[in-house]
Amino acid sequence: MTPVRFGVIGVGIIGRQHVARLLADNGTAELVAIADSSEDAARAVAAEYGTEAMPLGSLLARADVDAIVIAIPSGLHADVAVAALEAGKHVLLEKPIDVTVEAADRIIAAERRSGRVLSVVSQRRFLPESQFLHRSIRSGVFGSITSATVEIALWRTQEYYDSGAWRGTWALDGGGALMNQGVHMVDMILWLLGEVEEVHAYGGLLAHENIEVEDTISITARFASGAVLTFLASTTAFGDLPIRVAIMGDGGTAVTAAGKFEHFVSAQGSEPPEFASRDMEREQLVDFVEAIQCDREPLVTSSQARAAVAFIEAAYESMRTGRAVRPR
Repeated sequence: MTPVRFGVIGVGIIGRQHVARLLADNGTAELVAIADSSEDAARAVAAEYGTEAMPLGSLLARADVDAIVIAIPSGLHADVAVAALEAGKHVLLEKPIDVTVEAADRIIAAERRSGRVLSVVSQRRFLPESQFLHRSIRSGVFGSITSATVEIALWRTQEYYDSGAWRGTWALDGGGALMNQGVHMVDMILWLLGEVEEVHAYGGLLAHENIEVEDTISITARFASGAVLTFLASTTAFGDLPIRVAIMGDGGTAVTAAGKFEHFVSAQGSEPPEFASRDMEREQLVDFVEAIQCDREPLVTSSQARAAVAFIEAAYESMRTGRAVRPR
């Protein structure tokens, strides 16, 4: 099929990765132009990568741009995503969809009006181990799921938070360890185990300064199925630990560390196969392009991305009030 032609909005660290990936693609997609709120930054990146820089409005008006990658501060996602959809562009939006449920709903409403494809970056779903785990849960390999744990114990220096005025703010970052670093695994656990009915959280700012948001949060939650979850997100674990996920059922258990199976046992005798290494970011790009070309939903939908933000909002409300909260 004809490659999908892209523009990229936002040329920070993540935006530059999207630019490089699109330029390296071998036929699925092609990069047309980039834009950024800093015209100097856009021109510098365009010169480095051999592409074209232009103002946002001009990029959205181009007839030879089919889709837009949005990689700007999280709290600005809704305005730009809605503008892109209203311009008739498909949208691949960096995580999270935005920082509030209300903003997510604005995006979803614009997506439905436009008839365009929108997906939110959640590349961990595209690991072959994640896909196998999802299939195993759905097929009953672990019996009835009773509990799960997620541990995101990372380290971010004070310099990380000081590197941008938007970092560590409620308005633009939307939160700390949970919204910024943890949202990928919130999306993952909801994709694996379904709807959450209630969330209770404790957290705070324990090891950093001059930011508004939490750097540590611990959550307990109950799924609609009755299964229970414990979830830790932190940027205070010096040296980093691998992200760990455990899924436990009355017929089996699986544990992953850094996305790889560390433990897998099932009463059915099922075992994971050998998995080839995959570029999960490119896999999501391919899924997004195929969703456009084949007129189907992408693997990561806007409603699923909204559910992750609703979970996080509920956790923050619980952290502030001390009460259990039902996600909206």
